[in-house]
Amino acid sequence: MCSNDAEGIAQQVADAAAAGQAPSPSLIEDLVIANHILADEGVVDAFGHISVRHDGRPDRFLLARNMAPGQVTPADIIEFTLDGDPVDAVGRRVYLERFIHGEIYRRRPDVIAVVHSHSHSIVPLSVARGTRLQALFHMAGFIGQGAPVFEIRDAGGDGTDLLISNNALGRALAEHFDAADIVLMRGHGSTVVGGSIPQAVYRAVYAELNARYQLEASRLGEVTFLSEAEARACVQSIEAQVHRPWALWKQRARDRRAR
Repeated sequence: MCSNDAEGIAQQVADAAAAGQAPSPSLIEDLVIANHILADEGVVDAFGHISVRHDGRPDRFLLARNMAPGQVTPADIIEFTLDGDPVDAVGRRVYLERFIHGEIYRRRPDVIAVVHSHSHSIVPLSVARGTRLQALFHMAGFIGQGAPVFEIRDAGGDGTDLLISNNALGRALAEHFDAADIVLMRGHGSTVVGGSIPQAVYRAVYAELNARYQLEASRLGEVTFLSEAEARACVQSIEAQVHRPWALWKQRARDRRAR
């Protein structure tokens, strides 16, 4: 049995699977700090979430209970099956949009972490017809020649609340990741994937920055975007160094919460 809260973004769902091998404490620690980093960097506010694939069971993932990312602690992390069923929620409310994560992990075995956000500069580009989010600087080569936009009307008809609230909508969104690592969601935000928590956080932060730069540059004149070859080269060289911003952001997040 489940019940929606006033905003329609949380559910209380009974645990539907047995707990198995526990995830490593270091994985949970990184997931918690990733929530804090995304909040500190302005990618998420009270809404949005990041998950990670279970390091001992690839058919499960870890995600915080329904709460603001900046307040997540290790005690708030819940294990889920790829169907979005909680394993150890024990009555705690869970995110309605957990189906984003499970269906992407199911479709993309290479994906280890998923970030969903409503970052402010991304949303305008999700609704502007004829304009796509494109990589324009070297830190955002992963965006490529144009991020696809998920139109929920194609999967859920006219009249949804734009939320990915079931497996069918999650599968429809996940299909857009066959040839992309970031997908915009019309009137909603975006979802970004990575091969690790640091990479997914890096991409979420720099996707927002790229969107901001694109909006600013478009007011000045015609924008020169990265070519396909440039985007590939930037991913290979720059993303090999994601440990640098990750270490900085992690220390900054810890310092802020120690004050």
